[in-house]
Amino acid sequence: MGHLILVRHSITEASAAGRNLGQRSDPPLAAAGVALAQRLGATLALELSELPHDGVRLLSSPARRCRQTAEVIAPAIGLAAEALEIVPALLEIDYGAWDGLTAEECRARDPELRAAWEADPFTTRCPDGESGEEVARRAFAALEPVEAWLAAERSRVAVAVAHNHVLRLRLCALFGWPMSEYRERVVTDPAGYSLVGFGGEAPVIRRVNASPE
Repeated sequence: MGHLILVRHSITEASAAGRNLGQRSDPPLAAAGVALAQRLGATLALELSELPHDGVRLLSSPARRCRQTAEVIAPAIGLAAEALEIVPALLEIDYGAWDGLTAEECRARDPELRAAWEADPFTTRCPDGESGEEVARRAFAALEPVEAWLAAERSRVAVAVAHNHVLRLRLCALFGWPMSEYRERVVTDPAGYSLVGFGGEAPVIRRVNASPE
């Protein structure tokens, strides 16, 4: 059974402040985020020591916060920086006009649309942005071939560094929960990771939103 480790990028100033951070700005990790990513790398090295891993892949969204997180992780899990695979389909949801705003500011700007989005973020689109369904369509198309690669050989591991909505959507789908509830059912913290096995009749979810030690 091969294993997929789904990682949310580490802390940015925007995530620490509770502001939407989608595709319309590309900030680096905060200093605390770099330190947390270092702890994450050490934790993932321990995870790998418990897993068969003849082949390891490291994938990342092209966003700077994800690339920086992946670049810190890479040496800890025995990979060179050149091994990093950039996957544009793993970008965060496009929040559109809500990018950079807090939840309260979104509600004040678009009360009816925000209420509809909070009730069903899967089918409701952000203003001038994306819906969860659109994010899932592109992200799952990139992740499913990786999952098939993992299922073909038990000694394979892939680490994918991505974003809050991408990861919550994928985990919700793997659990078989209603996709309209992905924001309610799953939490992913900065530098949190989930561990999923592939190769049996169904995915085996071993960790969800585990924290670096």
